[in-house]
Amino acid sequence: MIDAATKRVFIQEVSVRDGFQIEKKFVPTEQKVELINGLSRTGLAKIEVTSFTSPKAIPALADAEAVMAAIDRVVGVEYAALVPNVRGAARALASQVDEMNLVMSASRTHNLANLRMTPEQSLEQFAEIVRVSGGQAAVNASLSTAFGCPFEGEVPDTRVFELVQRLADIGIDRVTLCDTTGMANPAQVHALCAAVKMRWPHVVFTAHFHDTRAMGLANALAALQAGIDRFDASLGGLGGCPFAPGASGNVCTEDLVHMFDAMGCATGVDLEVLLSWARRMPGIVEHDVPGQVMKAGPSSRRYPVPQGLGSGGEQQRLAAADPASTYHRGAG
Repeated sequence: MIDAATKRVFIQEVSVRDGFQIEKKFVPTEQKVELINGLSRTGLAKIEVTSFTSPKAIPALADAEAVMAAIDRVVGVEYAALVPNVRGAARALASQVDEMNLVMSASRTHNLANLRMTPEQSLEQFAEIVRVSGGQAAVNASLSTAFGCPFEGEVPDTRVFELVQRLADIGIDRVTLCDTTGMANPAQVHALCAAVKMRWPHVVFTAHFHDTRAMGLANALAALQAGIDRFDASLGGLGGCPFAPGASGNVCTEDLVHMFDAMGCATGVDLEVLLSWARRMPGIVEHDVPGQVMKAGPSSRRYPVPQGLGSGGEQQRLAAADPASTYHRGAG
């Protein structure tokens, strides 16, 4: 078990990349910049700002350079971008990103479907990106389908171990384990995360969960208990995966922060300020979003006592005198 009172966790925001990239509506550059600047001042550890992919492939993020040039760089916040290849890496480095996020799948089939190349080809490309970057920016590798593939099913832990070692061999010491289509369960998450933490203590691991089957927060807790202290999340729960029909988005940032805060973990995030930005998200994307705490409010919220009820002792006396009272009917 964890000692929540002394546990520091780091929250990494992905909505403006992972979320916006699949939105039908193009979010204007100015709105993206305003949102990123606001999120930068909430206490988040990292923001994945954009993707340096071909604008033809992801039109929603065609303004990558413009966004990177316009945002405020707040001290203590890392600004990352997804990089698909060497050409994208050159663009990212020219925009002075703090971190380049490279993506491949643990599953061969998913890698072919998503990236049109084998995992071995992805690793060769990663090695070239590391070489050309020359240490100008940190490099993170995100392993999609680390907890299961929608085509192949179970992905053996040994496959994940093999890929983490090969990433370490080419000089990548930041790795994100991604539950791309929300197939993970807490027992599986705890076992895999504990194993990689033990085998590669020098690697900085991040957990990236989707809430496709309503287990995102449970999986995050399992990862925390296994020693993971960095978590990707998406404001409002925005995002999803094209290979998981009906899938909801990433684990929701404000819901994740709320859970950790309630447990006594130190996130460094101002939840009230974060919620103020989360409540703007439906207006930005022009549809409802899955986030729960933005709708219900934090569990610390207190409501006025209903008119006519007295003190707590008076409520108990009334309930004892009338077991069918509203006090009892509402207790469930």
